[in-house]
Amino acid sequence: MTSRFQAASSEVSPIQHTVSPYVVGASVLAIKYRDGVMMIADTMGSYGNMARFKDFHRLHKVNSTTAMGASGELSDLQYIRDMLEELTLGDFQQDDGSQLTAKEVHSYLARVLYNRRSRVNPLWNELVVAGVEPGPNGQAFLGTVDLYGSNYEEDIIATGYGQYIAMPLLRREWRADMTKQEARTLLEKCMTVLFYRHCRQINRYTLSDVTADGVDISEPFELEVKWNYKQFVVPTAQQSLVQ
Repeated sequence: MTSRFQAASSEVSPIQHTVSPYVVGASVLAIKYRDGVMMIADTMGSYGNMARFKDFHRLHKVNSTTAMGASGELSDLQYIRDMLEELTLGDFQQDDGSQLTAKEVHSYLARVLYNRRSRVNPLWNELVVAGVEPGPNGQAFLGTVDLYGSNYEEDIIATGYGQYIAMPLLRREWRADMTKQEARTLLEKCMTVLFYRHCRQINRYTLSDVTADGVDISEPFELEVKWNYKQFVVPTAQQSLVQ
């Protein structure tokens, strides 16, 4: 016989919050260069050890001056993209020629993620916001926000495992006066190193380039990799030690 307490419990479920991410994306790398900001990310969504999704694009065009990239839970990223699309649609409906700048989008996302964190129901993402302020002398903007709402601006940014593997390379080789090709070459070099070292990454990438002319996000492409290095082919234990 069902008790009154059991009947009430079956009708009302407790509030459930996300306690860990399920399907996640790996690192995002971004740098400022002479004419704007460039970002790169791979297209894999990992479900534990499974490469579940191989064509999930994590770079998103917010409006004509701003792009966003994200690591972390992919469903939360979809939720954030929907919120940003609503903001962009609101700007369009006002039809006053005004739209959110990259700095304003960055501030908005910081408030949203901090609010969710304060309710102990965070959005499990690290976000990167890149843009160029409107106008002939518009300044490039690059900022990041984590799941706690902590945020800052910087000239070079890496999320996820890229903070440990790619950031030293970026700090060593980045210059403020880099050309577009030099910036792309540096990002591709760092992503190649990450691909060798990070088992949650795939050799398939999209790249966004934000300049005063607008936002351009490339089609997926692959990088040239090499797997016949001696350390890869012959285990260290089988290599003769140098006396």
